[in-house]
Amino acid sequence: MPEFVILCPGAFDYILNKTGNMLIRYRPQDVCCVIDPDKAGRTAQDVLGFGGKIPVVSNFKEAEDYSPNALLIGSAPQGGYINKDYRTEITAAIQYGCDIYSGMHQFLNDDPELAPLAREKAITINDFRRPPNPPHFPKGSWINRKVKVLLIVGTDCDTGKMTTGWEITERLKNRGRDVRFIGTGQTGIMLGGYGVPIDAVVGDFMAGEIEYAIDEVGDQVDLVIVEGQGSLTNMYYAGVTLGLMHGAMPDYMVMTDEPGRAIDVSNNQMASIGDVMDLHLSLMKNFKQSQFLGINLLTLKMAENLALKEIKNLGKKHKLPATDLVRFGDGKLIDRIEQELP
Repeated sequence: MPEFVILCPGAFDYILNKTGNMLIRYRPQDVCCVIDPDKAGRTAQDVLGFGGKIPVVSNFKEAEDYSPNALLIGSAPQGGYINKDYRTEITAAIQYGCDIYSGMHQFLNDDPELAPLAREKAITINDFRRPPNPPHFPKGSWINRKVKVLLIVGTDCDTGKMTTGWEITERLKNRGRDVRFIGTGQTGIMLGGYGVPIDAVVGDFMAGEIEYAIDEVGDQVDLVIVEGQGSLTNMYYAGVTLGLMHGAMPDYMVMTDEPGRAIDVSNNQMASIGDVMDLHLSLMKNFKQSQFLGINLLTLKMAENLALKEIKNLGKKHKLPATDLVRFGDGKLIDRIEQELP
């Protein structure tokens, strides 16, 4: 098994290091250390509140003390391109003999410096954001689809869509259900081992790639869960969100939100949960009847009593099961989803 060092210089926190954090949360036994000079000397537990004694170091030279055999780029800089600091550490990792796992829009296998060095050192660069080739155009196969699809959506970016989808998948599997998770970003693809990097796909083919990924799963499973991306109300990424939605053509949706966030990541006013749910249902009604089954919240920054109060109020207001699956593990949301399964 890989012994990962997670690279996230200046970005080791609960939002920016999204890819690395999911590895720390769900596969901590595979992580030997984290590179972030700003947090060096601390542990993952100190920074994130989970991850135990995984140490944070300043650079790859210090990471060598933990004998890594793989480097994961844990944070996703805006635009998806590595800067000088990243390049220095990636080069050192290749020189040491580490395989590289990258979710950048910049394909490291095409890099004129890193790719030849990787070949020389006989290591593998894994570019998780490389889109399918040839691409798939939508066929409308959802019309005759028998398997039910649950799409995870959100009021903004970084509201826990991937985490929500993965938590629901694992909890349903623990109940004996045959559930397939389709990742749509580098983190989800890496965790689940299947999916398509939707934001790297040419716009005309976004819906087709998600449709194709669902078709490939087949109709014999109990449920397909599709990881959402962005938000319909976020001006940066709404195009990706809509293409993904049209490809999934979901029977069900779960909304995610971070309470207290007033301004979204595109620096605009946040829309309310109710308005965002109404927008999704309005966009779906021309195609099929879809419904929301619940709300999952990201309450990491909230005091426990305030988080529980917010969960109770939102559930009552929207007449849906609401929770923070990671923090409280409430089974009512999972119960509601399971009611819809064969």
